[in-house]
Amino acid sequence: MTEIIEQSSENHIVEPSARPPGSVSGSLLSAADVLGSSLLPSPAGADRSPAHLAGLADRARGYVEAASSANTRKAYTADWKHFSAWCRRSGLSPLPPQPQTVSLYITACASGSAVGTPTRDVKANAVSTIERRLASLSWNYAQRGLSLDRKDRHIATVLSGIRRSHAKPPVQKEAVLAEDIIAMVETLDRGTLRGLRDRAMLLIGYAGGLRRSEIVGLDLKADQTEDGRGWIEILDQGMLVTLRGKTGWREVEIGRGSSDATCPVVAVETWIRFAKLVHGPLFRRVTGQAKAVGPDRLNDREVARLVKRAAMAAGVRGDLSEIERAMKFSGHSLRAGLASSAEVDERYVQKHLGHASAEMTRRYQRRRDRFRVNLTKAAGL
Repeated sequence: MTEIIEQSSENHIVEPSARPPGSVSGSLLSAADVLGSSLLPSPAGADRSPAHLAGLADRARGYVEAASSANTRKAYTADWKHFSAWCRRSGLSPLPPQPQTVSLYITACASGSAVGTPTRDVKANAVSTIERRLASLSWNYAQRGLSLDRKDRHIATVLSGIRRSHAKPPVQKEAVLAEDIIAMVETLDRGTLRGLRDRAMLLIGYAGGLRRSEIVGLDLKADQTEDGRGWIEILDQGMLVTLRGKTGWREVEIGRGSSDATCPVVAVETWIRFAKLVHGPLFRRVTGQAKAVGPDRLNDREVARLVKRAAMAAGVRGDLSEIERAMKFSGHSLRAGLASSAEVDERYVQKHLGHASAEMTRRYQRRRDRFRVNLTKAAGL
């Protein structure tokens, strides 16, 4: 179970008598919590040990972890450490939750004084970061059996003022369009295992409008790994990708391309054949001087690195400086590119991306030819 690290100073310690029943201090649910009498009935017989429930405890921890992604838990843990450190420096306690303390904390985040010293402030947090920190605090308190009322006037009013004063348009990554993807895959060596793998990842990520975690989370077939997020099924007309998301399962149909050179299905088939894959993760590490395929699943950060590296090599957005170009691209560029390039009814794009609303889909459609439809001329000017 992921542990939430608390500072060891005295003002961060809550005495046992002050904790509400069932709360946990210092970590999330541990084996003792899962097996404790507060959560499970006492075994029959005073001399029986709860050791026979250890397997269930391990499984319970696995289900708790499955409730949120590893990246989410990592961010929540980091945010709690950030809040705890600020409380320590300010002479305040993070426990129990106090709306006044939290309001001061988000004010410090917005003003750039949540980290550093009174004489050296750092860059202020963006509004989206502050909102995420609030969500992290609520989650962390909930793991301790406590509750943070984010609608309390001390928090809600301050947050409203922060939004009005500091809100900015979202910074979006560059969408790679069809011609960009074609140029990017041509920079990859078809004669190496790594090149074949990377071609398959770029093409399936673009054609499927997949998130980077969805790309690396794919297995060859269903129910092959515990950490998989979906699997593929190759058919005559294309490939069916089944994905597990936040709101349940969804299916993504990826049709075959107009040529083998740019077909995502052919690219995946070629990677599977030459990598000799029969079971487990679809995209894995290439080892042994790029001559062997290991058993381990790729980290999703590899997708972001691949997109950035291939876009730079292909000269995408050559009108910008090298530094600006390096900042423009990430794994999300594939998903945004599909939304921006597909010349089909918006509802099909919405379904393909798994968006709950058309408005979210429109936010992804970041075209470079913004003035393709010129309403000024259409209006007679």
